[in-house]
Amino acid sequence: MQERALEGAVAVVTGASRGAGRGIALELGAAGATVYVTGRSVRGEPGSGYERFLEHHRMEQAPGTIEETAEEVSRLGGRGIPVRCDHTNEAEVAALFERVERESSKLDLLVNNAWGGHQNPIGRGPFWEEPLGHWEGMFQSGLRNHLVASYCAAPLLVRQRHGLVVTITFWDRDRYIDNLFYDLAKAGMTRLAFGMAQDFRPHQVASIALSPGWMRTELVLGVSGTDEEHWKESPELQGTESPRYVGRAVVALATDPKVMEKSGRVFRTGDLAKEYGFTDIDGRWIPPFEIGD
Repeated sequence: MQERALEGAVAVVTGASRGAGRGIALELGAAGATVYVTGRSVRGEPGSGYERFLEHHRMEQAPGTIEETAEEVSRLGGRGIPVRCDHTNEAEVAALFERVERESSKLDLLVNNAWGGHQNPIGRGPFWEEPLGHWEGMFQSGLRNHLVASYCAAPLLVRQRHGLVVTITFWDRDRYIDNLFYDLAKAGMTRLAFGMAQDFRPHQVASIALSPGWMRTELVLGVSGTDEEHWKESPELQGTESPRYVGRAVVALATDPKVMEKSGRVFRTGDLAKEYGFTDIDGRWIPPFEIGD
């Protein structure tokens, strides 16, 4: 991919304090974009909702803040703008996109990534043995987040008659994902991207669902008791990919002049890596994660 191929572009990445959101924001920055980095975790005040997950895995706190991500975006050559935003709050989300339009006059890319599914540990038992609290985390603070952000961004995208909305999901050719709540939430995200594509199509705005593989997020590394410098010493992490791998997929989509031909569909990062010719940060092509691998 061409260096700084997104210079002058404006992006919003939701839930970018850590994980996939952070990896995507960094790759957009490396490509020269201005990136509004949103989330609830700010310096001195981590986002709430992780308490049960952290206690279950004996971790002290969820790492990462929007300021840290934004600073790294700028260091890599883009322009990082941290914006504290609770994506369950419609007024805050509306204010975010009003600010983007006021400051930047346009929006080229929205990445829907904010996710509340860590409010409870995810089990693999039958659904009736799982907590109903999954609904609030995965749907109210997950799927609904994506809908609200898209809803608030849509008027600007439609007026300018171009843009791309990428919704981060999980998909393995419609195989069941072992947990009914998680499976249903992710299927909803994939279908959301499909439905939005139908309404956006006459306005030349693309909507795509993107499924990363098994990522070495900060939380995954923490659960495994390791870090990015030492993960290769953990046999159980050998099939993982960095969060920047999915970021490179987003950059590839955002720079594809024929991206409208992909609108409404769901893609896996590993498949796009082969199509567009990019690799993970260590130079490897990592095949799409498949359930049962």
